[in-house]
Amino acid sequence: MAESSEAGLRVIEGDLDARGMRVALVVSRFNAFITERLLDGAVDVLVRHGVTRRDLVVVRVPGAWEIPAAVARLVDAGGHDAILGLGCLMRGDTIHFDLIAGECAKGLMAQALRGRTAVVFGVLTTDGLEQAIARAGGKFGNKGAEAATAAIEQARLLAALGSPPAPAAGAVERPRRRRKPSR
Repeated sequence: MAESSEAGLRVIEGDLDARGMRVALVVSRFNAFITERLLDGAVDVLVRHGVTRRDLVVVRVPGAWEIPAAVARLVDAGGHDAILGLGCLMRGDTIHFDLIAGECAKGLMAQALRGRTAVVFGVLTTDGLEQAIARAGGKFGNKGAEAATAAIEQARLLAALGSPPAPAAGAVERPRRRRKPSR
């Protein structure tokens, strides 16, 4: 965690020191020829920044649709500083792509907003194979590696900001009611 002052402002930001971090990578088997490249890039970055291989766990799911459910279980179980969802969706001729991509993103964001664990979206959403290859180690870099870098920084930032209070045992988290505006 780095704290600095910029023009008199207090700035809190994460750093890229991943020593001691525990990280889960939830990886889609669908389009494995791409997702394995994303996984390799992510693992390389995590290890180079200090995560030991014994502190990494890879969870394989059938496809991108299943990534948020596995991430939710990992968040509930605790024990990870960061969780990355890695997958690859390529646009086809139907709306299937739009449905899966949108729900996967929403599902991961819902877990990230719980604030207990850094959750990162590393799912490629491309128009086709050429774009996917270019983003999985091709001319546009490796988005798995970029997701790993973001996960390290976000985990350190969340740690610096402090943990949100956990609900009491047996308690159910409920949405707050909106107050009616006073007149």
